[in-house]
Amino acid sequence: MAEEKKARTLTGKVVSDKMDKSIVVMIERRERHPIYGKYMKRSTKLHAHDEANQAKDGDTVSIQESRPLSKKKAWTLVEVVEQAKG
Repeated sequence: MAEEKKARTLTGKVVSDKMDKSIVVMIERRERHPIYGKYMKRSTKLHAHDEANQAKDGDTVSIQESRPLSKKKAWTLVEVVEQAKG
């Protein structure tokens, strides 16, 4: 029998919620420089599907990998971990 893979889950901050049923999430990570060894901040912006339009700008959210939903969207919103203050 085929074994199902567990979908990747990432946590990041919503930087844009201007689209209908879509959000842009920035994922920040710390990466070590290969030569100098200094840790640097690196970030990736991912487009995610938000069916209920519940995530707002500044919220911390959890997203999960899914099938491609459009040209740029291949992630879906799992939950809003923390709402933005204000």
